[in-house]
Amino acid sequence: MSAKRDVYITEVALRDGSHAIRHQFTVDHVVQVARALDEANVPYIEVSHGDGLAGSSLQYGFSLTDEMELIEAAGSVCRQAKVSVLLLPGIGTVNELKEAAKRGAKMVRVATHVTEADVSAQHIYMAKELGMETVGFLMMAHMAPVEKLVEQAKLMESYGADIIYVTDSAGAMLPHQVRGKIRALKENLDVEIGFHGHNNLSLAMANTLAAIEEGATRVDGSVRCFGAGAGNTQTEVLVAVLDRLGINTGIDMYNMMDLAEETVAPILGHPQEITRDAMILGYTGVYSSFLLHAKQAAEKFQIDSRDILLELGKRKLVGGQEDMIVDVAAEIAKAGTKAAR
Repeated sequence: MSAKRDVYITEVALRDGSHAIRHQFTVDHVVQVARALDEANVPYIEVSHGDGLAGSSLQYGFSLTDEMELIEAAGSVCRQAKVSVLLLPGIGTVNELKEAAKRGAKMVRVATHVTEADVSAQHIYMAKELGMETVGFLMMAHMAPVEKLVEQAKLMESYGADIIYVTDSAGAMLPHQVRGKIRALKENLDVEIGFHGHNNLSLAMANTLAAIEEGATRVDGSVRCFGAGAGNTQTEVLVAVLDRLGINTGIDMYNMMDLAEETVAPILGHPQEITRDAMILGYTGVYSSFLLHAKQAAEKFQIDSRDILLELGKRKLVGGQEDMIVDVAAEIAKAGTKAAR
């Protein structure tokens, strides 16, 4: 890799962005975007189903293209960037991890709910055996107090993770909360610390900057804000802001701007914005990838998707419980029918 950077950005549009287009990426999409990201000197490019390796399913949404083909396609055009994958234990297994490594993945982010780091052990061990850079990805970090977060992060560190991420999966965290969590990990761990944000409350950039100010050296971005919910921290804007702050990312801003407008915008099809549903995700702390599932259920039962999302928030549903969304929608519709009688 080229000269040392102050902050390393992982571009997640080819993984998190999969949610926004119902997992319809083609090989051509991935080749175009990955090649341009590599030419812009982006160090890490995450490629997989939105819910990680083996996520293509009835529950999470079927991929148009087998993710192993997409991983291999990205690797074939990257000259300096490392291809990364996401793995959620219980969805992906060590078998998918081994296959992804064969296809060219150099980094894996092993993602668990913030209180369930213990399920990541075998996957982190295997990743280290495969020679992969390994990240512990603590999702829905807003749902745990700082002490619990530190406890779980230490578990991932003990398994061999090189980096631990605070992951704001719902876009629910406020800057002071990000500061507290990043600071605690910096004080208690010996590995690098990262942050992944969503923009459901328009705070992805502010939260990312807060994380960096507290010592995070790994952060995520999605070009054109291409991600679940209202998207992630917008990569090309983040590069510009960090440059203004004198923080070196090593990424070419002009190349990123051109990629965003000329290549990614047509794939995304519509601007990422903070819709009423996306805002509810952040307000109630609901997993960002639930958005399209909730919209589909609302259409099926002819109810307001916000009512579904609010109820999901009350029940504190987390990633992996997508099958509950239809059940919740049916209950709301049934209650509304009774009330109307």
